[in-house]
Amino acid sequence: MRAQRRFASKTLAAIHNEKMLRIRAGTEAHRFIGIWAVVVDRRVFVRSWSVGARGWYRTFLEESRGAIEVSGREIPVRAVVTRSERLKNAVDRAYLEKYQTPGSIKYARDLGRAKSRATTTELVPR
Repeated sequence: MRAQRRFASKTLAAIHNEKMLRIRAGTEAHRFIGIWAVVVDRRVFVRSWSVGARGWYRTFLEESRGAIEVSGREIPVRAVVTRSERLKNAVDRAYLEKYQTPGSIKYARDLGRAKSRATTTELVPR
């Protein structure tokens, strides 16, 4: 059995400290977009706020490969849908802790609602 790959500590720190994570879902040629990401237990998690039909989350459901940009580097990733309630609860807390400005808190709370919570996705380096 192959050990699961992990992000380097510097990469995790950058993701934790930056408000936006640049992501590209799938392998089709298109631009990177900015989304919110959190680090929980040295793992990277993202959620979809709008759950759009043509958004990054739906693309990852069809094709789990993609990439993120961190500190000027492009890192290939694989998206893994999270089923663990323990992890989802921790991700809820992480969003509320990281995004607590007056302009952000509404969206951080929305990311904890059932619709967005169901999209909890771990990004794993490939």
